[in-house]
Amino acid sequence: MLRYIHFYILIVIFFSCTHNSKNQEISKQLPNIVFIFADDLGYGDLACFGADDIATPHIDRLATEGIKFTDFYSASSVCSPSRAGLLTGRLPQRMGINQVFFPGSFTGMPPSEITIAELLKEKNYATGIVGKWHLGHHFQYLPLQQGFDSYFGIPYSNDMENVVYMRGNEVEEFKVDQHYITQNYTREALKFIEKHENHPFFLYVAHNMPHVPIYASEDFIGTSERGLYGDVIQELDWSVGKILGKLEELNLLENTLVIFSSDNGPWIVMEEHGGNAGMLREGKMFTFEGGMRVPTVAMWKGKILAGSVYNKLASQMDWFPTIAELTGIALPADRDIDGKDLTPVLLGMGEREDSTYLFFDGSDLQCYRKGNWKIKKPYPGFAGARWKQAVAAHDTLLIDLKNDIGEQCNLYNGNSELARQLFNEMMAKYKNLGELPQTLVVNTPADESHYEYLKNKHEK
Repeated sequence: MLRYIHFYILIVIFFSCTHNSKNQEISKQLPNIVFIFADDLGYGDLACFGADDIATPHIDRLATEGIKFTDFYSASSVCSPSRAGLLTGRLPQRMGINQVFFPGSFTGMPPSEITIAELLKEKNYATGIVGKWHLGHHFQYLPLQQGFDSYFGIPYSNDMENVVYMRGNEVEEFKVDQHYITQNYTREALKFIEKHENHPFFLYVAHNMPHVPIYASEDFIGTSERGLYGDVIQELDWSVGKILGKLEELNLLENTLVIFSSDNGPWIVMEEHGGNAGMLREGKMFTFEGGMRVPTVAMWKGKILAGSVYNKLASQMDWFPTIAELTGIALPADRDIDGKDLTPVLLGMGEREDSTYLFFDGSDLQCYRKGNWKIKKPYPGFAGARWKQAVAAHDTLLIDLKNDIGEQCNLYNGNSELARQLFNEMMAKYKNLGELPQTLVVNTPADESHYEYLKNKHEK
């Protein structure tokens, strides 16, 4: 009897080991994905993109040991639409997300959308988000209802009312000391990696910094040559270093695709607290290059050729189909996916499929890029406000981005036929999008007639 028991135990151990070995083999085949997203980071705020007053050695490492994208576009020049585009691979206009959500919003990204996290559930990925969500804070819109297993962070921008830390679907802390946001997010990211080291995972680290108001911990105050803003960026770089270090410590780096990018350009009206667009024109809230071209680097040791530079168009929406391809998951067949697969670019086998891009300001189509040419519709100008810098009016612009990255030289005169051709292509592509939904309501005005009543009463 004892002999049979020993035999049974050996059989169980054999199949258990075989099963575990098979699971480990599958895990090795599926890459981990870490996506690190800064908020309002400018094209000129990283050393690897030309900054000489901010030290970013860990982000620079992603470029030197991976790939640097010079012409990489956000899906929008403001927060919420850009995040929706990243997570779904779709133009935010297809979802009616044309503006930024607020703590008073009763809307959010439609639950019917499929996020990267939901996509990866097909291969049983562990999925987590640490940081800023900003796609709706009511229950049905929160990350756990959008494919993520775990969430810790602030559900919207750090300058909005009622800044809180949420864990899962609940508020964990009502009082947030913003000096330690980056440190807290980093700690949570490392815990997630440790927890899932033996399982394929997708970690989305969405920093609130350097969105104003900007804060750094005491360890980084005074460490940069660009004041507090530079200190904040150097703390973000420290965070990237801690994540890379943890991946190396756990022998995960060679099976992990690490991406670093920004949701849109810098908030220039905030002056020294608002970042630098480098050689690009304007910043956040505009469809000039400074508002939508964002610094982007990616590293996957042994897969991406170290020191690669891709100087052609790519977009934040491309990560959705790219991740699908890398993990062997079919794209959803019931909806349009606007991003293009970047696998050939990452693996050095070719270029992005499409060289065109539509630039929207909210629901308004404003620009179109094809190759190195960019056409921009006439703009009435903006007088300026405390939240948006003044910009002069302009007529139709035709820009050669290869030779004029700063969009200073209008080549429309002398190239009117080319301009008309690009304009017609732009409108044809817009028409092909089909009927787009109405813009989601993000805020409703308060009835303050009672204040007017009291004011009129006392003035009589």
